Amino acid sequence: MFEDGELERLVAAARAGDPGAMEHLLAKLRPVVMRRCSRFLPHHADAEEAAQDALLSISRHLGEYGGRGSFLGWVTVIASNAARSTYRSMRRRAEDSHADLPESVDPRTTSVIAGTRLDVMEALAALEQQHPALVESFVLRDLGDLTYAQVAEELDTPMGTVKDRIQKARRFMRGRLVTGP
Repeated sequence: MFEDGELERLVAAARAGDPGAMEHLLAKLRPVVMRRCSRFLPHHADAEEAAQDALLSISRHLGEYGGRGSFLGWVTVIASNAARSTYRSMRRRAEDSHADLPESVDPRTTSVIAGTRLDVMEALAALEQQHPALVESFVLRDLGDLTYAQVAEELDTPMGTVKDRIQKARRFMRGRLVTGP
């Protein structure tokens, strides 16, 4: 994806105000961000909306990236948060419109992958509501594919705390995904 040193050079140039570097950086990050958002959202258009929000956020907040943790870890956090935000927004719009939301996914009309993602998002929403301190570590490790060390560095949290939060979140998610609400 990035040649040796290319990411660092693009980030530095974009942070210095080079619009061409920003454009090139965002173009190179787009597939990464889109893959991340697609892991959360079952429909391409929804993932695309979240990816656009994430890329906009990256461009607006690039100056705030302080170098703590990896840049791609920072991008993962933003993309994951954008996907979760898009999902919550879609859910609110559906509830506000008083649309009938299915109790469960209909396998005749929903792909297995999309249904699984919806189940994961529902379980993740329940985790966020009941145990908000566990969400970010879990999302970064299990959905963001960061290592434990990267999660600890990204969140500026001790490794033991990160592992404990992830273990508790996995237990919660497993219970929700296996037995349902």
